[in-house]
Amino acid sequence: MSSATTIIAVIVVYQVVLLAIGWWASRRNHDNEDFYLGGRKLGPVVASLSAATSSSSAWSLLGVSGAAFAWGLQAVWLVPAVLTGFLINWYLVAPRLHRQSHASGAVTVVEFIAGNTDNQTVTQQRRIRWFGALIILFSFAFYIAAQFQAAGTTFARVLPVSAELAIVIGAVVVLAYVWLGGFWAASVTDALQGMVMLAVSLLLPTLALLKIGGFAQLLTGLRALNDPGLLTIVNQPGLLTAMLFVTGLFGIGFGYPGQPHVVNRFMAMADSGQIPTARRIAIGWGIVIFAGMVLLGLCGRVLLGELDNREDVLLVAGELLLHPVLAGVVIAGVLSAIMSTADSQLLTAASAVSHDMQHSQMHTARWVVLAIGVAAIILAIFFPEAIFSRVLFAWQALGAAFGPVLMVMLWRGAIQSNWKLAAMLTGFLSTIVISACPDTPGDVAERWIPLILATALALLGSKRTPKL
Repeated sequence: MSSATTIIAVIVVYQVVLLAIGWWASRRNHDNEDFYLGGRKLGPVVASLSAATSSSSAWSLLGVSGAAFAWGLQAVWLVPAVLTGFLINWYLVAPRLHRQSHASGAVTVVEFIAGNTDNQTVTQQRRIRWFGALIILFSFAFYIAAQFQAAGTTFARVLPVSAELAIVIGAVVVLAYVWLGGFWAASVTDALQGMVMLAVSLLLPTLALLKIGGFAQLLTGLRALNDPGLLTIVNQPGLLTAMLFVTGLFGIGFGYPGQPHVVNRFMAMADSGQIPTARRIAIGWGIVIFAGMVLLGLCGRVLLGELDNREDVLLVAGELLLHPVLAGVVIAGVLSAIMSTADSQLLTAASAVSHDMQHSQMHTARWVVLAIGVAAIILAIFFPEAIFSRVLFAWQALGAAFGPVLMVMLWRGAIQSNWKLAAMLTGFLSTIVISACPDTPGDVAERWIPLILATALALLGSKRTPKL
C-alpha cells in the first residue's frame, strides 16, 4: 500500500467514525434543549474537551504553527495570551453562567443575554435577540469559511482533487453529522477530536525538536536565521512597539467570554460540581496544544526553510517526520481542529435563527445549518484569506459584541435594555471599522478599543446588583 493510500485509508475511517457518532446522537434528540444543549447532561470530560476544541479550530494547529514559523520567538507570547482566555472562561465565566443559565432556563447565550433585565418589554427583548442572532450569523459565516478552507487545504494534500472539491468534501462531512446529531454529535465528536489533536500536539513537535537536536540547537538555528527574539518586532524596532504587539495578542484571550459556541458548554454541564475537574482538563489541554504548535512552528522555521504557505508547516513536517499511518493521524488531527469548531459554530448559528429569532421547530435549525454551511463554502472557495487573520477577525467581532455584556451581567447584574444593545452593537461595529484601517502592532487597536467601549457602555447601563 502506498503512502498516499495509507493516509487516505486512515482519513476515511476517521470520517466514518464521525458520521456514526452523528447517527448515534440523532437518536438522543427529542426536543430543542436536546438539540441545542444536549439536555444539559454533559459530563466534565466531554464538556471540557468540547469547550477547548470549539475555541481552538484550525487556527490552533495550522494558524498558530504558521504564525510561529513566520514570526519566530515572538510567537511564544501567543501561549500565555490564549491561556489567559482559558483561565477567564473557566474561573470567572463557567461557574456563574452555569448557575444563572440553569436558573433562568436560557437555552442559548443570546437568550441569556436578552433576558435577565428588569422592566424589559417583549419588543426590547426580541430586538436584542434578533441583533444578537445577526451578529452570530455574520461572524460565523467568515469563521466557518476559514475552517472549510483549512479542510480543503488538508484534503487536497492527500486526495487527487482540486482545492475547491476538497473544501466541499470536508464541509459535507461536518454538515452531515451536525444535521443528524445536533449538540450531542458536536460535543461527543469534539471530545474525540480533542484527543486526536492532543496526540498530534505531543508527537509532532517532540519529533521535530529531536530532529534538530534539542532546545539549544533550536535557539542556535533561530539565531542563524536572524530571529528577532521575544521583544523585537521584525521591521518595527523599539520596546514600545513590542509592548503594543504583546498587548494586542493578549486581546485574543480577553475575547474568550464572548464566544457563544464555547461558553454554551458551561450552560450544558449537568452539575456545577464538575467544573473544577473540567477546568483542569481544559487548561492542561490548552497548554499542550498551543505550546506544542508554537514549538512546531519554530522547529519548522529551522528544518524547512522557506514555504510557499507558512500555514502548511504542520502538514509538511508530518510528511517529513512520520510513517504514513501516523501522517494520516496528523492530518486527522488537523481535520479534528477544523470540525470541532465548525460543528459548534454551525449549531450555534442554527440556534440563533431557529431559537433566538423564535422559530422553534428543530427542522428549521437543520435547514439553517445547511444554509450557513453553503454560505461558508462559497466564501472559502471564492474569497480565500489566511486562516489566522480570518479567524481572528470573526473572533474579535464576537468577543467585543457579547463578552463585555455577558461579564457585566454575570458579575454586576441586569443591564438596561438600551444600554445592553448599544454595548453589543458598538463592540461589533467598531471591530469591523477598525479592522478596515491600517494594522497596528499585534492588532492592538482592533482587539482592545471595541472591548473597552462595549464594557464602558455595559457598566453604564448596569443595575449595580451583584450576582452570586
